[in-house]
Amino acid sequence: MAAETRLTVRVAPGAARSAVVGRYGAGWKLRVSAPPVDGRANEAVERLLADALGLPVRDVGIVSGHGARDKTVALTGIDPTETERLLGRACGGKDGA
Repeated sequence: MAAETRLTVRVAPGAARSAVVGRYGAGWKLRVSAPPVDGRANEAVERLLADALGLPVRDVGIVSGHGARDKTVALTGIDPTETERLLGRACGGKDGA
């Protein structure tokens, strides 16, 4: 059975560019350039996480918080330790938002 990780994120839509910003409490802060209209920001979150974690987009899915800034994301095929390591690398090792 493939590993599954649940990740908590805080999203800032409409940013100048999409990026993993750093830690945000027990989760991660993300900026996406897409606006929060018609699910575009949610799709951008899924693409950003897939790129940062080396996963296919189909293995990244928002499971709660579709209309909110705080979201829970399910990641298939990656364990929590590897998720944390890769997100830390994606934000340049910054640990704060």
